[in-house]
Amino acid sequence: MKTGLFARTAALLLIAGIATAAPSSRTTLPEPLDLKSALQFALENNFAIRQARERIRQQEGVLIEVRAQEIPQLTSSAGYSRNDEDISSSFPADTKSWSIALQVVQTVYAGGGVAASIKSAKLTREAAMLELQGVINDQLLVVRSSFYTVLVNRQKIAVQEENVKLLEEQLKTARNRYEAGASSSFDVLRAEVALANGRPPLIQARNDYRISLEVLRQAIGLSMTESDTKALEVVGSLDVGQRDDMQLIDAISSARANRPELQRVAKLAEASEQRVKTARSGYQPKVQLFGSYDWVKGSPSAAWRDRKDGWTAGVQSQWAIFDGRGTAGRVAQARSQFLQSKLSLEEITLAVDVEVRRAYSSMQEAWELVESTGKVVSQADEALRLANVRYGAGTATQLDVLTSQVALTEARLNQLTSFYGYNVALATLRNAIGKADSFVGN
Repeated sequence: MKTGLFARTAALLLIAGIATAAPSSRTTLPEPLDLKSALQFALENNFAIRQARERIRQQEGVLIEVRAQEIPQLTSSAGYSRNDEDISSSFPADTKSWSIALQVVQTVYAGGGVAASIKSAKLTREAAMLELQGVINDQLLVVRSSFYTVLVNRQKIAVQEENVKLLEEQLKTARNRYEAGASSSFDVLRAEVALANGRPPLIQARNDYRISLEVLRQAIGLSMTESDTKALEVVGSLDVGQRDDMQLIDAISSARANRPELQRVAKLAEASEQRVKTARSGYQPKVQLFGSYDWVKGSPSAAWRDRKDGWTAGVQSQWAIFDGRGTAGRVAQARSQFLQSKLSLEEITLAVDVEVRRAYSSMQEAWELVESTGKVVSQADEALRLANVRYGAGTATQLDVLTSQVALTEARLNQLTSFYGYNVALATLRNAIGKADSFVGN
């Protein structure tokens, strides 16, 4: 328990530090860009994260405003007037008057409304900090997924380029065999068609890579200027390590304990409960202490030395004995909002449970795909080699070779897709159970 409490406290302190350290302008983008650098850049420049920081500052302002109710209020007033002698009520005519006053008012009792309002504002600010933590987790997941998409699309280009290269070799072999009289023109035509069909996937792969770079640029918050024409240089790999052996029950327990969204709604529910107390304070009297010091005109000469001055102090109270049931209406609204917030917490808890189960199932599927594609590439590569040998020896047809080539390309693409899917599924599960990105805190 103590370890969990310490971890959550440290996380909130980290979030608070991030919130107060928002950059005024974008930082320099590292070149080349690895995953850690992309996450760091997004943490400082992602627009959703920066907006969440500003919402914390907004709530800090609300807290300052609410706290003002428990601090003595000092006001000053001054006035000067001059009128026509014909309307003066004094004799001789006094046509000038002035006054200066300072007044201090301190609320000493408000039915608990001030204390409840302050506590509600504090809880709302804590909810804003938890919202920032959730936004950071979500946005860093987007960045990580976008980064993986760039890597897989770049590797797909390599696979398609290798496929086109092998098809070109197949066409060259078919032409040589045709010129030597060992095959017909049909084999050449079929090789030409296979090569032509192999180029569109390469073109598409290159376009997918370019688009994924722009998606990554948007995710990390890198705004483009007219001079920013250079493409991102991304480095990294989609290696798959050991399988994550987390159990489903542990994943659900972790999500309920650590998801910022759940903690945020719980804080808002507590804040709503305090607003009920604030509304109820309308049934109670409001008592204030006040004191003032006044300087007023003492004679028609209006000179400062002829002033009259002195102090006034006292107690004042206001009590709405009957306000047309306005307070009752405000209490009913506050109670309803409190109950709605509790229902919202139950709803989000259920949604989080379902999200964890889906993420856990997706990770299982992704790992099974990784295992199923593990040996296929080497088998398909060996099958193509044997098909070429048999084709050269005349014991296999060109169709056998082309079929083996298609199978090898498909196996390589399936393996890339499985590696990408597992990395994304693992990151999604970590986010679903409320764990910060592994980069945060490193």
